[in-house]
Amino acid sequence: MAMPTGLKQSSSVVAIGFSADESAANTFTQAEVDLNLSPLDREVFVVLAINLNPYFPDMVAATNTQVATSITTTRQTAVQELSNSNCLASAVLGIQNDGITASAFQELGLETPPATLEYIGIIATNDFFVQVKGTGNAGLKRVHGKLYGYRATASADIFAALVQSEVLSA
Repeated sequence: MAMPTGLKQSSSVVAIGFSADESAANTFTQAEVDLNLSPLDREVFVVLAINLNPYFPDMVAATNTQVATSITTTRQTAVQELSNSNCLASAVLGIQNDGITASAFQELGLETPPATLEYIGIIATNDFFVQVKGTGNAGLKRVHGKLYGYRATASADIFAALVQSEVLSA
């Protein structure tokens, strides 16, 4: 595995578990996960892969239901898609139900990169955020998963650029 330019790996690969529970049914909820990075040491987290496991939506007669989730490097006000530069992964599970027939669907953003990618993102600030929101469900929904990566130390100019890019694109 090649190291991103300007970074020096400072830990082995670690897996960080996370979860987020809706505060009320069909309500956007966000959880913050602290990485305990040291900004004084210009420490960043290089993300190698992510697994998102949202709960299944409820089967409600004549109602389309879904559970949407995402992981971002900055705080958000809604579940995000991969088109957002701060979104590292997204997943949607849904059921379309017209009262006669029902069909389930799943949309997954790139959770685990193809073998040609060295990493899928770099988190330059001290935390990442997990979002979940159900639609049309009778009960609370949840997402849980793991984020895989390693700590690295960045050169001063790379660290400044990464932090500025992450914060300004929020």
